[in-house]
Amino acid sequence: MERLRPRPFPPEDSPCGWLEPLPQGPAARPLEGDTTADLVIVGAGFTGLAAARRAAELGRRTVVLDAQRAGGSASGRSSGFVVDLAGFTKALGGEATEASIRLARRGIAELRATVTAAAIDCDWDDRGWLHVAAGDAGERDLRDLEAWLTSRRETFESLDAGAMRAVTGTGYYRAGLRMTGRPLLDAGKLVRGLATTLPAGVELHEESPVHQMQREGASWRVQTARGSVVAPRVIVAVNGGAPRFGLLGRQVFPLITFGSLTRPLTADEQVALGGEREWGVLAQDPMGSSVRRTRDQRLLIRNSAFYSRTLEVPETVLDRAVVAHRRSLVARFPQLAHVEFAHCWSGIMGATPRRSPFFGELSPGLYAAAGYTGAGIALGTSAGIGLAELAAGVTGDIPRDFSLLPVPARQPPEPFLSWGIRWTVGRMNRSGGPVL
Repeated sequence: MERLRPRPFPPEDSPCGWLEPLPQGPAARPLEGDTTADLVIVGAGFTGLAAARRAAELGRRTVVLDAQRAGGSASGRSSGFVVDLAGFTKALGGEATEASIRLARRGIAELRATVTAAAIDCDWDDRGWLHVAAGDAGERDLRDLEAWLTSRRETFESLDAGAMRAVTGTGYYRAGLRMTGRPLLDAGKLVRGLATTLPAGVELHEESPVHQMQREGASWRVQTARGSVVAPRVIVAVNGGAPRFGLLGRQVFPLITFGSLTRPLTADEQVALGGEREWGVLAQDPMGSSVRRTRDQRLLIRNSAFYSRTLEVPETVLDRAVVAHRRSLVARFPQLAHVEFAHCWSGIMGATPRRSPFFGELSPGLYAAAGYTGAGIALGTSAGIGLAELAAGVTGDIPRDFSLLPVPARQPPEPFLSWGIRWTVGRMNRSGGPVL
């Protein structure tokens, strides 16, 4: 691991509906020439930006590199559910469950504090998104989740079919649990806001893909097309893209998920829909969909997953996902069957079979976190803070809590790896865990 040559990422298949409407902001400033720093962070998503903020607090001169614009990949393409409690959290079991909850809640608290202090407009909504059920299997799963939440004395609101219709405007759902106080937000606005309010001591260089990383004595040289940074510590924060760097290729796999967002609803269409003006639901049902009604009155449908070792998404695969999204929209809102999608996109999610992320030091001075399996807004934020502390030699609660989570198991080599991942993705599609 003394030299890494990342394979280029394929271009994104289509503009993301969260990011495209945002103002362009200042032009990107690619890295030019050779420089030094205390820390290099590769990736300007939730993990990388949180690491940069914490490193600045610790007095480290930090350079952040991103191949695109900040948040242009997975972070800005998230559906905006900030999760601390879900079925996969419960499934970790015992001490690992408690550690995962603490990590997620630390991430939420840090984001809330940053959004408030930096006045970031990201449609933050603390009323709570909902776990929902539409069929028998989903309702059984929902009741199991409700019993667990009750045993923990967690705050939530149980809704029957009528109450669900009052929230969503559809009779599609039998029941739901409103997760009071769990944020729902616009991930594109949030990640762009985090990038544009970085503290002094952090240099952000966008449109600067890393071509090579190699050890030089006690330091690492990180090279881009037009420059390089030499630093004793490097954090790789690219989540599902880690295997493209030659890292964690048998522990974390990239999972491609898909979202479609309608145009804004007209005033008449909003009346026809009814319900609350802003909400989000995560399905407990097999093959269920994540659905949102956004503050600017658009509807989001998110479902389907696809594995691509190269991260390339054939047009036919995206087309099939859009067909599935259309079916989901019409099934829930037949009165809005005529409303077209304005944006359809894919995004790379880092996944592990047990939904437990990797966190730690891979080689002297080289750190990474990856594999949040859809819950990366909160967990990724905590991971970034923890990696910055680990790299600085600071003892903190976050590294300790990550050490309590199961380490992602090493998977078999190729071609068995791809066969196993495709089988796992098929099982995930069939079991219908929420796509966030």
